[in-house]
Amino acid sequence: MRADILQYSVKLLARREHSTLELQRKLLAKGFPEPLIEATLQRLAADKLLSDERFAEAYVQSRMNRGFGPLRIEAELRERGTPADLIKAWVTPNAQYWREQARKTWRKRFGREPKDYQERARQMRFLQQRGYTTDQINTVFKGASKNDGF
Repeated sequence: MRADILQYSVKLLARREHSTLELQRKLLAKGFPEPLIEATLQRLAADKLLSDERFAEAYVQSRMNRGFGPLRIEAELRERGTPADLIKAWVTPNAQYWREQARKTWRKRFGREPKDYQERARQMRFLQQRGYTTDQINTVFKGASKNDGF
């Protein structure tokens, strides 16, 4: 049984990084006993195969690349059991690069300034659902006509 849980865990970690809580949930769902899961998680962490820090870094980068903002990424990391200090280290909502990321996401999705108030509200809702702050969204629309040639 020990070899099975270790083999299954390594197989999951080979596909992508997992947080400790994520891996624990998957092992519980597979039916492995809790004491064995705890021992396996400790061994994987000691062997540096399981790292919440590596998970947080990879997850933030992946979600940023897909156009998600800091609020959404932060919430998703909390759901996956990432410690608060790691979330704070990898997601800093007030950083300038989030404003640039919001602009990039907006440009990729819409590519042009909204024609009317309804269109602007729709575009703003899109960015809000993606997890950008109000300040970041407003920055996109304040500079849209100046910076994008509209």
